[in-house]
Amino acid sequence: MSGPSSGVARVVDIHNHLIPGVDDGARDADEARAGLEAMIAGGVLGLVVTPHLDASLGRRPARLEERLAEIDAGWAALTRVAATLPRAPRLERGAEVKLDTPEPDLSDPRTRLAGGRFALVEFPYFNVPPRSETVLEALRRQDVTPVIAHPERYRGLRDQLETVATWRAAGAYLQVNGASLVGRYGAEARTTALLLLRRGWADYVSSDYHARGRTEIESYRAILLELGGEERTDRLLYANAARLLEGEPPLPVPALPLRRGFWERIAGAFRRSQRPDQTPRGRASAPRSTHSRK
Repeated sequence: MSGPSSGVARVVDIHNHLIPGVDDGARDADEARAGLEAMIAGGVLGLVVTPHLDASLGRRPARLEERLAEIDAGWAALTRVAATLPRAPRLERGAEVKLDTPEPDLSDPRTRLAGGRFALVEFPYFNVPPRSETVLEALRRQDVTPVIAHPERYRGLRDQLETVATWRAAGAYLQVNGASLVGRYGAEARTTALLLLRRGWADYVSSDYHARGRTEIESYRAILLELGGEERTDRLLYANAARLLEGEPPLPVPALPLRRGFWERIAGAFRRSQRPDQTPRGRASAPRSTHSRK
């Protein structure tokens, strides 16, 4: 499934909020349908839907099961919607798990990406707690591989990148929000995202799409192509996430070369990404569909 395909937008997205009625993403089946259609238009061939889930619910098994049952119902509704689409992507489920306890229990496969060994996790309130690597190590002891969602959005991380080094030493991977590259979350998040790319510390770029407005996929894909070339872009948007679906670790993404005139190139890439594309794009063949999988 890996390897670049010149001129073809192809994406596997592992962070989005398309399950209807379970969090701050799609509010109902109509928004879920529109969100899926927008993702398909952006070149998405496969996706893992990731509703919010608090890890602390593991201390209250009955409440955890209630929450997962709520997500189960939304997942069933989403798969029914996907089954009506003519070009439905491969569809899997997972969660965006808030690490609000030092000893999270992610033994239920519904808490992990595509039910495998990878889990999308975030720290609470966009703050990095002291000794944040310890909770990642606790996950690794459960044979769960953490994928840290949108690290560029954590307050002050730009000035403490040594923290990111401890995460990677603990066995975690990083998922950057593509919308950060186009400035949706402000200048600090964009700068931090670019610094992570510069160091070769970004393993996946995903949308964090909430089923409303633009997906920004074409915009951030254009920026990645301009700055890093096709092979890096393909690994960040497609190949590494496709490997995750098969239980495989990501391929290394070489550090982004930041040459003279870098910020001017960023601005130019962003401007070009905002222009309407008049050229029809081809599509690669989709991975197998698993609409009914739970």
